[in-house]
Amino acid sequence: MGEKMRLPEEREENEALTPSIVSAIVIVVSFVLLLLVIVLFVNSDRFKGDSKPLQVATEEEDAGDGYPDTKDLIGNPDSSPEDFDFWDLYPVATKEPEPTETPKVVVEANDPSTDGKHTKIMNRDGEEEWVLISPYLPKHSYDFTMLVCQSDRMKYYVDGKQISYVGIDVSEDEEYIDFNKVKKDGIDFVMVRVGARGYGTGQLMIDEYFTENVKRASDAGLDVGVYFFSQAITEAEAEEEANLIIQNLQGFDIDYPVAMMMDYVDNDKARVELVAAKSDKTKITKRFLETIEKAGYIPILYGDKEWLVAEIDMSKLTGYDVWLSQHQDIPDYPYQFTMWQYSDTVKVNGISGYANMNISFIDYSEK
Repeated sequence: MGEKMRLPEEREENEALTPSIVSAIVIVVSFVLLLLVIVLFVNSDRFKGDSKPLQVATEEEDAGDGYPDTKDLIGNPDSSPEDFDFWDLYPVATKEPEPTETPKVVVEANDPSTDGKHTKIMNRDGEEEWVLISPYLPKHSYDFTMLVCQSDRMKYYVDGKQISYVGIDVSEDEEYIDFNKVKKDGIDFVMVRVGARGYGTGQLMIDEYFTENVKRASDAGLDVGVYFFSQAITEAEAEEEANLIIQNLQGFDIDYPVAMMMDYVDNDKARVELVAAKSDKTKITKRFLETIEKAGYIPILYGDKEWLVAEIDMSKLTGYDVWLSQHQDIPDYPYQFTMWQYSDTVKVNGISGYANMNISFIDYSEK
């Protein structure tokens, strides 16, 4: 019952093939044994004394591959397992780091913004322009790292000592001013407007508060200078303006300079636009300053950077001081100047609105 049942055809096939398979196995085994005997016989002759020694590599071959000879390692009876550890003799392939490129800084040749020979101005049409700095005009020597702003008052120090003076400029626009409060608020000098020439009509006008401002500022102990808004279009008109100032200064003690302020006007056409040539505007300016100087006062030219650089020829006016108007933390006007108007939005005690702030790098009261 436990014997596996086989089909009749399967029993007959196995019984018929059994003698043939046995005979084939015997023949194959006999053949293999014969081959082994032959191989052993042949190899025994190769190891007899007349056999040739193994070929030894030449020095050139050794030097060429740089690896140890296997015969030398195996033939040494004193070799230890460590002697066969020759893997560290093979060069280790390392990945070369990819070169990193250093960013290249491209400096354009003759770039006016970096060559130190140009200064930037803003033209009236809003376009910026780099203008060559004249090598013939005297440059200022201020070290602006010594410039300190304290409570909106610019002060300049040399060797730890303050050598500058704080000032304001005023006109009838500020109306009544309490100059005693102004003095107590740390102001040293005040520039008072004498008058102006109408930029449209050309009519000469005296500032409504001129006399009162000069008198009360002097009484408060402030040093006083004056300025005039010019719209002269001829040398004769410039001289006329200067003489008007001289007449109105009679009886007053003026310590600070008398300034000529000529400029265009915002949102309208000014008379001075009729004077197209730079040389003509320069002659008009010089006549004004010369007339003031002949009367015994210290003349000074007021202007912003654009006016001083582009509108007049400062090489013809090197004998006169400059009152620079540039409302920023550090002026970049390259030439010599002695006064600087740096802001028009500072609060000063005694003035109801904002004040125009100035710094003088010299004490004109001592000149």
